[in-house]
Amino acid sequence: MGKTSKTRSLIALEEKFGAHNYHPLDVVIQKARGVWVYDVDGKKYLDCLAAYSAVNQGHCHPKITEAFVKQAKRVTLTSRAFRNDQLPLLYKALHDMTGYDMSLPMNSGAEAVETAVKAARKWGYKVKGIPENQAEIICCSDNFHGRTTTIVSFSTDTQYRDGFGPFTPGFRIVKYGDIEDLRRNITPNTAAFLVEPIQGESGIVVPPEGYLREAAALCKENNVLLIVDEIQSGLGRTGKLFAFEHENVRPDMVIIGKALGGGFYPVSAVLASKEILGVFHPGDHGSTFGGNPLAAAVAVAALRVLVKEKLIARSKTLGQYFMEQLRAMKNPHIVTVRGRGLWIGLVLDTKARPYCEALMKRGVLCKETHENVIRFAPPLVIKKSEVKWVCKQIASVMKELS
Repeated sequence: MGKTSKTRSLIALEEKFGAHNYHPLDVVIQKARGVWVYDVDGKKYLDCLAAYSAVNQGHCHPKITEAFVKQAKRVTLTSRAFRNDQLPLLYKALHDMTGYDMSLPMNSGAEAVETAVKAARKWGYKVKGIPENQAEIICCSDNFHGRTTTIVSFSTDTQYRDGFGPFTPGFRIVKYGDIEDLRRNITPNTAAFLVEPIQGESGIVVPPEGYLREAAALCKENNVLLIVDEIQSGLGRTGKLFAFEHENVRPDMVIIGKALGGGFYPVSAVLASKEILGVFHPGDHGSTFGGNPLAAAVAVAALRVLVKEKLIARSKTLGQYFMEQLRAMKNPHIVTVRGRGLWIGLVLDTKARPYCEALMKRGVLCKETHENVIRFAPPLVIKKSEVKWVCKQIASVMKELS
């Protein structure tokens, strides 16, 4: 069935007046609830991307909607020039849920990564004693931490860097999952090791068992901060509150975002000890919108939903079931199925885009990553019957395109 005139006209407006920095599937979503979204023509789709894990709690969750509307009617923004009555409640909620002494709130995930980089460098100079302007941060090959100029400076993806130099110095790259490469690259000037416990944009790549645990031990031995980027992998996505919990490690800094805002509002944060976040003094770092009362109220509600509805355990159980169903499919184009919880990469030996387009026609929305991987990451409120239905559509598409 072809696109309707309403769909075509909206796509035409977007293509004419918007910068072409994305290549979206041609579905124009008008409303959403839970795991289901509806296009402008009323067609229903099951969302298997969850806005890159930003809507773990499901679209337009009623409890988060309630908190959002209630706070929006009271006060939305004060800036940090004044205090507000919601931010302390978010600080307390994050501490109680994670055990970290302090948090520093920002807006986007990339801002939180920048915050962690600044904190690590300042800690390196003021606490570790690294000579001024000599601090290094080690990052991994095939990483994705955002798109600011500094962050793309330590990307290994040529497209993310093409045309955006000169790049920020002070970063070393090691092979993801290779503990010996990390060991070789630690020097007295190493302030931190920044790593994704599972690489999302790279195609849901899970490192070898024990990698994170060994990395944590190496960092401790060398007085290096372990910074874990849990923006996509955190807040229940992998069947644990944080993906690093699968290896029983305790990072020095944790970066969170996306699902912290429940899909309503950009909210991110850096979690750490008093010693680390204590390097910041008034005027060192900030954000007009970071920690605003609307964001704080939404984030508290978003965290509460994760806990009260037991969405983390649900992700573990249904993720195992989802992967079992995919692994049972016999198709020559399937190379492997990898992931944790409801964060799954279906690796093909051919381009994934046509499969995503075919699934869209069958009412399943997902997106390719790194050309040959289909990423499945539905909201954690998904039911087993819905997972079963999605797998039936996947099996049909795999058969059709073979």
